[in-house]
Amino acid sequence: MGRANGEAGVSGAVAVGVFDGLHRGHRALLERARERAAGGRCVAVSFEPHPDIVLAREFRPLPPLTPLPEKRARLARMGIELDVLPFTRELAALEPETFVERHLVKPFAPDWLVVGEDFALGRGRSGNVPRLRAIGQGSGFQVDALPIEVALGAPVTSTRIRALLAEGRVAEAGELLGRPYGFTALVVGGDRVGRTLGFPTANLRLHDEQQVPAHGIYAVWVRIAGEPEWRMGAMSVGVRPTFGGGLRTLEVFLIDWAGDLYGRDLTVAFADWLRPEQVFAGAGALAAAMADDVAEVRRRLARAAPPPD
Repeated sequence: MGRANGEAGVSGAVAVGVFDGLHRGHRALLERARERAAGGRCVAVSFEPHPDIVLAREFRPLPPLTPLPEKRARLARMGIELDVLPFTRELAALEPETFVERHLVKPFAPDWLVVGEDFALGRGRSGNVPRLRAIGQGSGFQVDALPIEVALGAPVTSTRIRALLAEGRVAEAGELLGRPYGFTALVVGGDRVGRTLGFPTANLRLHDEQQVPAHGIYAVWVRIAGEPEWRMGAMSVGVRPTFGGGLRTLEVFLIDWAGDLYGRDLTVAFADWLRPEQVFAGAGALAAAMADDVAEVRRRLARAAPPPD
């Protein structure tokens, strides 16, 4: 039923949202959009930067859960295009009818608009589901509004996932995401302290701005770029207080692996929290703690499945 006009593509379905994290709720909505597209074009319309940053009364840095390149790649694997609108106060102030015509109907001519039941867009968030349905009657699309996904006793939201990560509760965050939280980073040069302790660690630098879990030691899965296998790892996020502290570092020790990783990409998936950062009496005590950490990682991950691809 999609509208035909000079700029419209193949009729199908459009889903609208920030989709930060691509968590279980997002994926349920996107899967529904793909079903509604019925073989036609399926598009996820998202926003950069995050609307909360633009609309906040004062600047609040909000590192994404899924940087744009990761979001685009994950959606592509689902067979969904990503269309990113630059989010501005002017965009937020548009009347819902103007927003829909300009940014949804004209470029995509969808048969279906798929959103969450609490979704709203436009001036003062006045473009709620009833109003969008009214707009759709005159613009040739229907609206499918999905209920909020619930997990671990509460709604699944990006805000809730952020809070869990900020507390180091990566296993619970993974439950809400439907996969372990993680990132891809480049192995860079370090001061080789881990090597002197018998645990040569890879020092990581993120490719894109992204939220990092709380300081502490974690059991993680690690995959070296270009290799299919996930390996066990012990991950440190923090300031290395035993050696005087300083800037935050990201270091990972790959268990049962030896070689040079410098200049290669590693994908890290957080499986579980082990312990907080601690100040040890010296290098010997730290090395003993690292040995205990590695043993604990083996124990926990031996009964866990590696992340899905």
